[in-house]
Amino acid sequence: MPTSRKGEPQETPASDGGTEKLSNFMCFAIYSANLAFGRAYKPLLDKLGLTYTQYVTMVALSEEDEQTVGALGEKLFLESNTLTPMLKKLESEGYLERRRDPADERQVRVTLTPAGRALIETNPGAALVGATGLGDDFASVQRSVAKMRDSLLQAAQPATAKR
Repeated sequence: MPTSRKGEPQETPASDGGTEKLSNFMCFAIYSANLAFGRAYKPLLDKLGLTYTQYVTMVALSEEDEQTVGALGEKLFLESNTLTPMLKKLESEGYLERRRDPADERQVRVTLTPAGRALIETNPGAALVGATGLGDDFASVQRSVAKMRDSLLQAAQPATAKR
């Protein structure tokens, strides 16, 4: 991988006789790993009648009940127009409840039902930790990827927001 003047790796393809190599892109490695996770989760979640996005939404709610739709969307990197229909579907399935915040009627708060909590407690994704092939490095890689995501989000903020 090419390096910057400071000796840091760059997110550009290595020059290999003028040929760009997709395998040199960190962003593609993470993108394709995300797709692989989706494929691995699909049969597990199909048995539960959930999509991956529905599942992670319920996991986020299991960490903290009574979240606003806006806060939940920020945590999951989802827009309201994607999140709201999904929440309605999960509510119709009996996994969560949505209600207006009595202190601020503009806010909708979301809570897992006992059925939703019970489903999450089955931990359908636990088997995938071993499937990653990372062994004891799993937690370290997870932290590194989260740190990279947070750094990229910080770098992508407009200069005025950084002040």
